[in-house]
Amino acid sequence: MGTDWQAAAFTTDTADRPRAEAGIRAAYTAAGLPEPEHFVWVPSPMAGAVTAAVLAGHAEILERAGLAAPVATALAAVPEGVEAGGSVREVVRTRPWERARTEATAELGPQGWARAWAETGAPLWSQVNDLVTRVRQALRAPVDGSTDDPATSSADGSAAPFDQAAADAALAALRGACVEAVLGQHDAPWLALFDSLDRLDGLSGLAEAARSAGWWWPYERLAIVSGRPVELHRDEPGRLHRGDGPALAYADGFALHAWRGMPVPAGFIASLDGLSPARIDAEENAELRRVMLEIFGYDRYLAETGARPVHKDETGVLWRIDLPGDEPVAMVEVVNSTPEPDGTYRTYYLRVPPATRTAREGVAWTFGVDEADYRPEQET
Repeated sequence: MGTDWQAAAFTTDTADRPRAEAGIRAAYTAAGLPEPEHFVWVPSPMAGAVTAAVLAGHAEILERAGLAAPVATALAAVPEGVEAGGSVREVVRTRPWERARTEATAELGPQGWARAWAETGAPLWSQVNDLVTRVRQALRAPVDGSTDDPATSSADGSAAPFDQAAADAALAALRGACVEAVLGQHDAPWLALFDSLDRLDGLSGLAEAARSAGWWWPYERLAIVSGRPVELHRDEPGRLHRGDGPALAYADGFALHAWRGMPVPAGFIASLDGLSPARIDAEENAELRRVMLEIFGYDRYLAETGARPVHKDETGVLWRIDLPGDEPVAMVEVVNSTPEPDGTYRTYYLRVPPATRTAREGVAWTFGVDEADYRPEQET
């Protein structure tokens, strides 16, 4: 393949505007459309979605939902008197991809197509798709009725009543704007597949834009183009992860905070000094409670709460932590058979399904086999 699509998907390098615009022009030309007359650059997908929603005529509803400042920024970014025209995403992105997929499937056959995807795009897809899903979900955050925007305050300075109908309509507008986006660098999984098959000819403009910028929105006479993130932090499995700041951040402040892929509020991890079992048990949000448990340490939590094992056998010890309002956390305590350099043997706690009944069943699950088929005495 000519491009490292893994690197392209997760780069935080500054967008290459000339290359991105050249790629977008090429994509329009390949679709049989006139090139866009104007490019509107925005710093983040959030800013792009707001701008797209404003172009669709939803400025007033966004303002009523507390997004007056982003709306004003969007209006200032679009040249005065410029008409965007309708979305051309279907022609510029959807149809070329469908055509390339149909041709490749016809040549490779269903099994060959599945094998090619498994070897190229699939490993990247789960990581990228999780990030894209998180970005889309984060669009809800500003539309929650709480804002410091003066436009949402009454004349005496008090907060204006929260308009639920406006919030719902604004969320619908933003979701609609997301559907109209081409994902740019986050289209890397599919581009990796077509690149491996030497089928980027009809997608070369889309590929160039993906190598050079973030999300973008194609209209008849105008294209909105988002810059790339300025920060991106992930753990070894590729999940968004950071304890001392945003895991994903854009230049305008749009950011996602996460711990091992789990969404957390800004500043949440820093607030966990002095964490105790009582505080963990008191947390009502089940997802945040799991984060707290991981940071506190399962072994420490078990010890300090006086938990008793559910089951013991030659493979390890099965523990279960019952959590109010959430499914139990089940773990198998195992001892590594290989000694550490100092001669000690390290103990591990392996998360297993909550319905696990025995330690052996839990250990077998971590190897992807049934309990009856797990025979550690045959391991080498």
